[in-house]
Amino acid sequence: MNSPKIRVGNWFKTVDGDELEIVAYDPDDGVIEVQFYDGTVEEYEIEDWEELEAKPIAPPKDWAGSYDLSRDDYGVDLDGPAGDNHMNPLDHLEDEDYIE
Repeated sequence: MNSPKIRVGNWFKTVDGDELEIVAYDPDDGVIEVQFYDGTVEEYEIEDWEELEAKPIAPPKDWAGSYDLSRDDYGVDLDGPAGDNHMNPLDHLEDEDYIE
């Protein structure tokens, strides 16, 4: 077999441009389970995997793709300024009001 090393956690890109991660591998049964960047999970026999002609890639920088999250799901406006009212609970750790 002249294909890249199959290991859980490795990312690949198919000739169709689909990005996927190996999430399970059973060499005894010859089965590879992958999760595509969009969250879809598929299982391939070794022969079918080789037909994908998948090439190793670095993991994507945006982790949310496989969780099927939209920008609205983050609960904050990522495009707007953060504002000046940041509160860090550790700022008042030694204040008398916070000590029991």
